[in-house]
Amino acid sequence: MLTSTRAVVATGPGKLEMRTYPLPEIGDEDGILKVELAGVCGSDPGIFKGKSARAPRPWPIILGHEIVGRVHRMGKAAQQRHGVKEGDRVIIEYAFGCGMCKPCLTGRYTLCERFYNYGSMISCASPPHLFGAYADYLYIHPRAMVHKIGEDLSPEEGVLICAVVGNGVRWLRHIGGVTIGQPVAIVGPGQQGLAAVAVAKEAGAGPIVVVGRASDTERLEMARQFGADVTINMDQDDPQQTVAAVTHGTMADLVMDASGHPDGARLALDLAGVGASVILPGLYGAQTEVPLLLDRAVFREIRLIGVFSHDCRAVTAAIEMVKRKGYPFKDMISHRLPLEKARHALALVGGDLPGETCMKVVLDPSMSA
Repeated sequence: MLTSTRAVVATGPGKLEMRTYPLPEIGDEDGILKVELAGVCGSDPGIFKGKSARAPRPWPIILGHEIVGRVHRMGKAAQQRHGVKEGDRVIIEYAFGCGMCKPCLTGRYTLCERFYNYGSMISCASPPHLFGAYADYLYIHPRAMVHKIGEDLSPEEGVLICAVVGNGVRWLRHIGGVTIGQPVAIVGPGQQGLAAVAVAKEAGAGPIVVVGRASDTERLEMARQFGADVTINMDQDDPQQTVAAVTHGTMADLVMDASGHPDGARLALDLAGVGASVILPGLYGAQTEVPLLLDRAVFREIRLIGVFSHDCRAVTAAIEMVKRKGYPFKDMISHRLPLEKARHALALVGGDLPGETCMKVVLDPSMSA
């Protein structure tokens, strides 16, 4: 009987090593997941380097908060609560919350003051250790948000549901209120930008405009596959002029900056029309000041909305959306690497490898190095 697991551990900023941990004993309310795939989120390279706007990283930590796998062991009460049995394929949300702080008590567990979430803010120094998905197995906390996806969805689709599609559903639909016939502009054609295109398309919005750079040629083509009506290479064409042309001068009602770059935030404000909402999910850096022409927001009554992560309602909707097979989500995955290549995966996603680009990188614990 298996009693231990490998895990990729960040022992400090920029320091990574493979360690072995015992599988924890479980009770009636918790469990263990056998990880099938772990997504390398765009925020993971920053976490690995020690960046944090909320609190110091509690080294050592096991990275990985995009999670799909099969229930390996789970207590009876937990099985009943989640509607799963051992062997079922499930996805697990990034955050689960402490259940005691004000954000948790008011239903905003993604903003838990104690940072109860996977892959970033719980140390693996003490049992049960396994709070990150860069591993063979993951600990399922009693408060973990577990969603059964069954056999209809592949691991490749499952790993994208929470922190990619679920994010898009919450940010654009539940918070931004995207709706039928609404002009939408998305700055940045990465994985979050593509998910946003799909959510906007699903809501009946249009025209949907996606802005990228010359280096984003393949991503802009994929944006069209996800439903973008217009794509713009801003190194060749003026995004403001193009958006003005396709909206007959009214500009976009909803804009999202998925670039994570200060220039993207400034452009998002430029593309917003009267009464528009500008969605800001990007992490620009705790010490980065982003100058904005806020008079434009005042005179156009533009709403600037910060958004962070997904929640249960958004993930439930995202599961149904992915099940419909209307969008090529799994085609986002450009690189599949073994756990031993985690450092390479982080460098790839972080843009630290000149000449190498990626869309979505996943780690597969079953792959040989």
